Parts: sequence; structure tokens; C-alpha cells
Amino acid sequence: MIAIQKIGLAIFIISLAIFIGSLSMSNYRLTEDVLASTITKTEHLELIKPAVANMLDEEYTSKFSFIRDFNVAFNAINEQFKANQEWDKVIYDNYTFPIVKNASVGFLTENLGILFLISFVFTCLGGLLYILPTIKTLGLPGIKNNGIYHNAATNRGWIGIIIGTGLIVFYIFLYKFPEYITNWVLLLDPLSYALSGSPATQWFLYGTMYTLVMMVMGVRMFIKYRHNKYQMIRTGSVVFFQLSLAFILPNLMSKLSMPSMDLKNMWPLDYTFFFDYRINEFISAGTLGYWMFGWGIALFLIGVPVLVYFYGKRWYCSWVCGCGGLAETLGDPYRQLSDKSLKAWKIERYLVHGVLVFVVLMTTAVLYTFFTGENKFIGIDSYKIRENYGFLIGFIFSGAVGTGFYPFMGNRVWCRFGCPLAAYLGLVQRFKSRFRITTNGGQCISCGNCSTYCEMGIDVRWYAQRGENIVRSSCVGCGVCAAVCPRGVLKLENADPSNRLAPYIRPEDL
Repeated sequence: MIAIQKIGLAIFIISLAIFIGSLSMSNYRLTEDVLASTITKTEHLELIKPAVANMLDEEYTSKFSFIRDFNVAFNAINEQFKANQEWDKVIYDNYTFPIVKNASVGFLTENLGILFLISFVFTCLGGLLYILPTIKTLGLPGIKNNGIYHNAATNRGWIGIIIGTGLIVFYIFLYKFPEYITNWVLLLDPLSYALSGSPATQWFLYGTMYTLVMMVMGVRMFIKYRHNKYQMIRTGSVVFFQLSLAFILPNLMSKLSMPSMDLKNMWPLDYTFFFDYRINEFISAGTLGYWMFGWGIALFLIGVPVLVYFYGKRWYCSWVCGCGGLAETLGDPYRQLSDKSLKAWKIERYLVHGVLVFVVLMTTAVLYTFFTGENKFIGIDSYKIRENYGFLIGFIFSGAVGTGFYPFMGNRVWCRFGCPLAAYLGLVQRFKSRFRITTNGGQCISCGNCSTYCEMGIDVRWYAQRGENIVRSSCVGCGVCAAVCPRGVLKLENADPSNRLAPYIRPEDL
């Protein structure tokens, strides 16, 4: 089994190295055909074509040089319009990414099939070969003294630092500099055409990688928690919803010329839901668009309070949500790194509810602009508000920090400190829900497993020692605290909401 793991690790590392190296496997040649096929607006083409005339048919071996020359020529056009205060002529479309992608020539474009196989299929295969033998090496099921704080990958050691840094860098390029990762996007063009009927974008790349990582690391979850039926079903649920509703279905809808939408996502997590272009897209789609718009509204206005009342926020955060799904699969090795201090809890309360207030104000401003046509809401430019929210929350907090900080602050950084939907769900759960985690203090041996593995930073042992029910707005009901308890002290319950804070007496304890 150890030999199989070593082979799997070797395949994974080599495939990953080739995947990263593929970024340098292209040359770049800008031609009139590339310009014409990329820049579909005639007025823009007529301006850009003479500006990049000196680049035409010249082959670049450096992506950096190609991007620099194109950006210099492109920016010169806009600078001239701005200098003359011809704001209506300024080109706001970002053509750099599609131009770089379509101008790619050479080894990578000639070997897309084999490089896709190595970069995505072999990388996943290597990961699975490394993970699968652990079903034997783990021995008896359950969480034991597994030396998790002595592993450089799971104790903020050098492996964790490399992984976290790599994730942060990836998000920076994905959101701000996608033109530099066009080779990765090119590898997925055949798959994108098959699913959506259109060429791949950086977001298709992200969705594909996101889904594959969840599936591979989901297998690890199945093995690690194979003794716990709740964990098995919950893991299968988040993987299913990510694969079907978040990845396959939206792409198929695009292929059928329907408005594309992740039907399990909702406002305020989907903060663009009420943006003007989204509303216009729904309206233009006719009956289906109106239904999708209504579904999105009903989901957060009716679905959230009703389902949270009966099942707590776990129905979404631990069973459906893509952010939670990635945290529970890719992030599981880092769950013990969440800060359990009182200081962290105080920061969490102010921060996560502050983001909720921010998104409510932004959405109000956006809707005010949509219905009135006025750009300013109480003296503030609504477009500036949405731009700041998208950068600070959409990119930095939920992306770079939310995922990149897994190896530094645990796997639920975004869910705990920043997700506005988690804040909304938590408010309902705290004050009007049947869900609680009951404790049997008489059986607690104070081993601390529950607190150690709580990804939301809750000191579960404190409650268990006192036999108090756990009713916290931050609890996502993942159930890992109960799964790692060696004495069966903890139990997830849906019961009478009137006595949630009272100690729960089980029939077997009488």
C-alpha cells in the first residue's frame, strides 16, 4: 500500500509540474483573423487594428512581451479619448484575455489532448492513488491521536505555507490577470465546447478545477469518516450539488441559449443577483427567466427561514453550498487550525454581520439605480459601491483569503468571518430553529477532540463538560464534533424549539 501511495504521489507531482509548466508552452502571433474573430464590435476593431499594426504577424516567444505591447497600444487609444474628454468613446471591454488566448500558437495548441490528459486526468488519478490506500493504513475507523499537529502540511508548516501561497497566487491571477493563465484555459476548450457550446473562459477553468478537487478530496472524506453515516451522506450531497447544479447544468443551459444560473446559489452570497445586467437577462429570457428570478427570490425569502427552522443552517452550509463543499473536502485537513479564542469569536461576530450589512446596502443602491436611473444613492455612486464590494469581498475575502488561508486559519475562514448568507442563516438558526447539538456531560472525558476538529472555532468541549446544548449561530452542523467523539457525548438534534437552551435528557439517561 505504501508503494501505491508513493507512485500516486509521484504521478501527482509530475502531472502538476507539467500543468504549471504548460503556461510557458505557447508562442503568440497576432493576425488580422485573430483580431476580427475576437473583437466583434466594428467600431472597436477599427480603432484597435491600426494601433497594433506593428504587432501583426510577428511571432512572440514571450507572453509577457506580447501582453505588454498589446496593452500599451490599447491603453493609448483610451488615454487619447480621456484626454479629449470623449468619455462615450472610451473602450471598457477587456480584450487582452481573449486576444492572448486566440493568438496562442505552438506546442500547446498542437497537443491539447495529451496535455489535458496529463494536467487534469493524471493529476486526479495520482491524487486518488495516494488517497485510496489510506483505507488500509488508517486501521480502525474513527479519529485517534494521528499526529496532525506534527505534520508540516497540517500544522502551518512549510508544506501548508506552499499550498496556501499557491492558492492565493492562483486567485490573484484568476480575478485580476487571467491573460497570464490562458494556456490552462485553452486546455479546457474541447470540454467547454461539449458542455456549453462556447470556448472556455477563466471561470470555466475555475469551475472545472473546483469540481474536480471536490470530487477527489470527497473520496478522502468517504474514507476518513467511513464509520459515520451522516458524514458519508453529507459529503455525497455537497459533491452531487457542485457537479450537477453548479457545473454541468449551468453550462448545458448556456448551450441551449438559456440564462445560466447555479440554482442552489442565492442572494446575498450571489451578490450580483440583483445587478441590472442579471435582471435584464432574466427578463429577456421570457417565462424561464421570470421563473429563475422568482426561484432565486423565493429561495432566500422563504426557503431559508423554513428550512433553517426545521434543520438549522446545516441544510445549506454543510449539505448544498459550494463554498462549504470545498471547505469540507479540500479544507478538511486544516479544520483543526481554526481559532477557538474568545477574541476570534468577537471579531467573527462583528465582521460577518458587517459584510451582511454591506451587501444589503449595496443591493439597495443597485436596485435604486435600476428603478430610478439615478447613479447615486444617498450621495454615493452605486456603481462604486458594487465595484468595491466585488473587489474587497468577492475577490479578496471570499477568494484569495477564503480559500488561500485554509492552511493558516482553518477551512472555514470565509464561512466564519465573511459569508453574508452564513450570517443570515445564523441569525435565523440562533433565534428560531429546532436544530441544536445536545451533550451528555456525564460521559465527557474532556479529550478535546470535538473542539480540536470544530472548523467554526467553537469550543465544543466547554459545552460538553457542562452538559449544555450547543446553540450557536456560527455552527454549520457539519457533525464532525460528534463523529470524532469517542464516547458518543454529542448528538445532532431537531426537536422542540422552546427548550433549545435547556440541557437535553435522553431516554437512555433516565
